[in-house]
Amino acid sequence: MPLPMVIAANAAVGKRWAGRATGILAGVTAVITFLVGALDLAGAGLVQAGAGGQPQGLNVGIMITAVVAATLASRPVRGRVARAIPIDPDNPVHAYALVLAVILFGSQLATLVFVDVLAVDQSLPPLTIPDLAASQAPFLIMALAGVGLYMRRTTAGAAVRLGVVRPAWWQIALAFAAAGAFFAFIQAADALSHAWTPDIASQVDKTTQHVFGGLESPAGIAALAVLPGICEEILFRGALQPRIGLLATAVLFASIHTQYGFSFDALSVLVVAVGLGLVRKYTNTTTSCVCHVSYNLLAAVGIAGALMGVAIAVEAVLLAVCGYALWLNLHQRRVPATP
Repeated sequence: MPLPMVIAANAAVGKRWAGRATGILAGVTAVITFLVGALDLAGAGLVQAGAGGQPQGLNVGIMITAVVAATLASRPVRGRVARAIPIDPDNPVHAYALVLAVILFGSQLATLVFVDVLAVDQSLPPLTIPDLAASQAPFLIMALAGVGLYMRRTTAGAAVRLGVVRPAWWQIALAFAAAGAFFAFIQAADALSHAWTPDIASQVDKTTQHVFGGLESPAGIAALAVLPGICEEILFRGALQPRIGLLATAVLFASIHTQYGFSFDALSVLVVAVGLGLVRKYTNTTTSCVCHVSYNLLAAVGIAGALMGVAIAVEAVLLAVCGYALWLNLHQRRVPATP
């Protein structure tokens, strides 16, 4: 985890040597990434492509990713990128976040293309609660370090920057309603996946059941709902989205869910990521966390039989509450203030 680099980027903010530090941090990180691919290509065994994978393609993909990331050491290149996404090209933290985002996306894409990720996941032991916590904690740590907690910001300042604030009552209702809508959408997409690509859908089902099969206890279900719902949201929607934009964040978020391979499920994750981004954009990260946790809980527990009718009724009530809250807010804005 590049935590020392993130801390160094925060230390450089506002300094006269910030531009030089940005170039060094971006360059060093890109070089290290390139060396990982190059050394593995030479037989160092640093990257595992798994049985049936294409290690040469994976390594070349990592090296190409490193080259793309290295171009961000250039201030003119960052300036052009800043025209498309809301970053400050002169801010070391913004620049380094962009470098890490490129490396993460490129390496994940190379993995999806050149590795049979479904087979690899099925060959690994099922996740346990400690495994899940260990995989999610880095997201939270990177988010807190990225916004400069105890370096550039106080606890309160970091919370505001991340959008972790007290939500309004209607925002909680919106979170639950959106979670229900996402769940319904995923169920429909899953049905299409089984109808149009049954072989891939079957593989995804087997992989999902294997990977998360060790989390079927109440404690496991709670961990599976809460840990990703908080840690992933605070990093992606809280820290990254205000800097690299909603769509780029959604694509990056979808890319880390390699357990779905290239499938309708992966596309569904992207759509849900866009939805979570919209929730964050028009409310706050706390609301998107509640939405994500609620969706994960629905996905883990499932809804069937008589509960389906109850769920539909609850969703209708939540949508009505959200509609009323929206109307109330618009009405209050239109009413002129009393002189």
